[in-house]
Amino acid sequence: MAIDQVDTTERLRHLRELMRQKKVDIYIVPSQDAHSSEYIAPTDARREFISGFSGSAGTAVITHDKAALATDGRYFNQASKQLDSNWTLLKQGLQDVPTWQEWTVDEAADGKLGLTVGVDPTLFTSTEARKLHKGIEKKGGKGLVAIADNLVDQVWAKQKPARPNEAVNVLGQDYAGKKFQDKIEELRKELDKRKAAGFVVSMLDEVAWLFNLRGNDIPYNPVFFSYALITPTIATLYIDETKLKDNAKAHLMGVNIRPYDAIFSDIAALAKDEPSTNGTTSTPKQKYLMSTAASWALSQALGGEDKVDEVRSLIAEAKAVKNATELEGMRQCHIRDGAALIEYFAWLEEELIQKKSAIDEVQGADKLEQIRQKHEKFVGLSFDTISSTGANAAVIHYKPEPGNCSTIDPNKIYLCDSGAQYLDGTTDTTRTLHFGEPTPMEREAYTLVLKGHIALDLAVFPKGTSGFSIDALARQYLWSNGLEYRHGTGHGVGSYLNVHEGPIGIGQRVQYAEVPLAAGNVISNEPGYYEDGNFGVRIENLFMVREVETKHRFGDKPYLGFEHVTMVPMCRKLIDVGLLTGREVDWLNEYHKEVWEKTARYFEKDERSKKWLERECAPYAAS
Repeated sequence: MAIDQVDTTERLRHLRELMRQKKVDIYIVPSQDAHSSEYIAPTDARREFISGFSGSAGTAVITHDKAALATDGRYFNQASKQLDSNWTLLKQGLQDVPTWQEWTVDEAADGKLGLTVGVDPTLFTSTEARKLHKGIEKKGGKGLVAIADNLVDQVWAKQKPARPNEAVNVLGQDYAGKKFQDKIEELRKELDKRKAAGFVVSMLDEVAWLFNLRGNDIPYNPVFFSYALITPTIATLYIDETKLKDNAKAHLMGVNIRPYDAIFSDIAALAKDEPSTNGTTSTPKQKYLMSTAASWALSQALGGEDKVDEVRSLIAEAKAVKNATELEGMRQCHIRDGAALIEYFAWLEEELIQKKSAIDEVQGADKLEQIRQKHEKFVGLSFDTISSTGANAAVIHYKPEPGNCSTIDPNKIYLCDSGAQYLDGTTDTTRTLHFGEPTPMEREAYTLVLKGHIALDLAVFPKGTSGFSIDALARQYLWSNGLEYRHGTGHGVGSYLNVHEGPIGIGQRVQYAEVPLAAGNVISNEPGYYEDGNFGVRIENLFMVREVETKHRFGDKPYLGFEHVTMVPMCRKLIDVGLLTGREVDWLNEYHKEVWEKTARYFEKDERSKKWLERECAPYAAS
């Protein structure tokens, strides 16, 4: 399947003209928006516009005669196809390939006088800016400068999508499990403990969680453009007030509402120890706290290091530990979502095998969404469905496009990674299937991935263990056969919020060592294996961290394990039972028994789906 390229020649010419006007030699275009969002609104897709690369992760660096795009292993395949001849692809993580920061520093050191690097300060964190500035100066460059008016926006001009202005909805306590006033009081206790003047909330999902509100400004993520400032006495929500209907205004009684952009003038007043428009002041000795993910522009407005302490967000860890209501919501929405996937796979198999229908990847994804829509409390998808056949399954974050996708081949692997937003939770499930006869390598790869998935599901570990520490459990069987995958093993998941949620994760990134897993976390378990141009395998369940009973209790420390909530069978055709241990076969039988018991009731009038489920959940003989 061909992936269309965008000719970026004219866009780069215009950008370079603006760079000369601003006396900037190098300009950096990151993927994120002003809130460090992973998924962004179309209006913030600057890096995609300037480079033509549409993946969710990457950084573009443009000089007057070069352009580089850096991305990680999930997107090597996609980026190599989408980038035109103006661009150099920097494959991050590969030996002898510079990071985009190293590439930038080297370019900035070019020439006797050194070069100037420009960035939009709302799109960089203070930490990123400081580190890059020092690196540039150390190598002889002039340093990093903040360019207030985004240069890509000026190139984009009239074609740039407008900023979304969708209505904000109240999330009832039946789903949130805790009043927003209680969340704010808990946050204030933390401020008091740290002797802080206040906390600037910049991440969109953190604002949504804190105030028990949900929006629709970013596709698939139920968030809305906003900031918040919480002090010991005042809670201020910065938002376009037209987004708040009567019920939302009533819900926010007692909260100070200010225009979205007023955050900068308000905190600038605080930096001068003057009363701000919202009436907040601070004592000279107190500092304001700001997430390390907050923008350089926010930090500058508040006075920089003299006025700001950058910390791991006070909200992120609280949000990641779900309460009992949220956990039960996760269990229930995954049963309904599992029923939708089962119905879809049964339908797809009949269409491909019995009816010999030609179903393309987009038609498959659309059918799955239609089935999900029938289920209670469905709101929308949680990300673009990855519906991929054959070689496309090896593109880790593949997105099929209408008119530019492949027909699903029943004689090749089919990988479907999809999820949905429900009022009571967020789902993310990957299943790899085969409707014909798999090759020995496909079965081996699938079974090795399954073994790693089971090993992680069965893991028991002491409280205080991080996702970094247990990542190898999922990779061990692939490693022992000389195989590997270039993505994390697990990411945190929000409760009717972002499908990717920090600060926890399972993987080899150093940040996954910083925050231990805790009871109440919801996280994915998704090892995989990919052969470019051939096939891909990924198996993903979501599970919840919980305390478990152990025979002993060394150091009187609690031990933790997992409770899986995803309810979709594994693919029988791809499992080589001879590679499984007795305990792994037992796990598979127990899992399929649970899937059957929780989802079969949805198919009392659907014989096709019921027969498919019964076949896939049939127990394996004990070894």
